[in-house]
Amino acid sequence: MANSKDCHYQTWEWDSINHKSVNFKKIIKEKSNLTLEEKGNVPGCSVCEEDQVEIKLPSLPPFKFCKKFESKIRTVIQGIQKANFPLLKIVGYRVGKSRGKTNSYGLRTEFSNHSYGTAIDFNEDQNGLYDLCFHFSSSCKLTRGGTYTPGKQGSITKSSIIYLLMKKEGFLWGGEIQGKQKDFMHFSLTGT
Repeated sequence: MANSKDCHYQTWEWDSINHKSVNFKKIIKEKSNLTLEEKGNVPGCSVCEEDQVEIKLPSLPPFKFCKKFESKIRTVIQGIQKANFPLLKIVGYRVGKSRGKTNSYGLRTEFSNHSYGTAIDFNEDQNGLYDLCFHFSSSCKLTRGGTYTPGKQGSITKSSIIYLLMKKEGFLWGGEIQGKQKDFMHFSLTGT
């Protein structure tokens, strides 16, 4: 039986040279031994599986999100379903170092917001992640997910119900990231 003071999580690092996840590992440690990075910036939302709740929806695989925000996410999903906006895929909690500077091996060095269960992706195949994209246009480089076509069923825009409900609950949209990336599937407390 697991100790209630334990923290469990699985993680990986993003290899920015070969464009793939590497160095998969499972971590088990006492919560009292978590680093500041593992604890994260939002109290109660660490990298630990124990801080996450599983959310199940009909016809979709379950996903996890930080327990602290469960009611907000459930409120958003109920509103999306009531408006009949298609929910085709949802990804929440997944621990991995996919942000920050790269080390001498080309590996990213910081956990993403997904690592803490404080970010969520909707309909990845309709709302891609783009690089070299200060302003969205055909010259932006699709790096993950599907082609973003505003107006296509399941695509997110500033007028879509997902955007409006997530914003109301305090989440920012990755489609409004300042800089060279646009992440149209993504919502988090920081937008990144």
